[in-house]
Amino acid sequence: MARKFKPNKAGINSLMKTPEVGAEVRRVAQSIAQAAGSGDNEGIFKTDAALGRRRWRAAVIGNYEFEGSGGLAGMRRDLLRGLDGAHE
Repeated sequence: MARKFKPNKAGINSLMKTPEVGAEVRRVAQSIAQAAGSGDNEGIFKTDAALGRRRWRAAVIGNYEFEGSGGLAGMRRDLLRGLDGAHE
């Protein structure tokens, strides 16, 4: 008889808070920001990462007021390109 898989939630949750996971989350966010800014809008993206209650989280933030950014639509386009281009 097969046994049902039961994940160790406490172990997974503790792993998601380690400094190594934080470094990887920051690295991925920076990779997305670089890929998003690789076109005409290079350098207008910044990243932010923080340890939350349950896990590390990160954000890639665009400057909508930057000349040539294309506004909201341009930032969305560039961020989507960044997600596509950040694959390794």
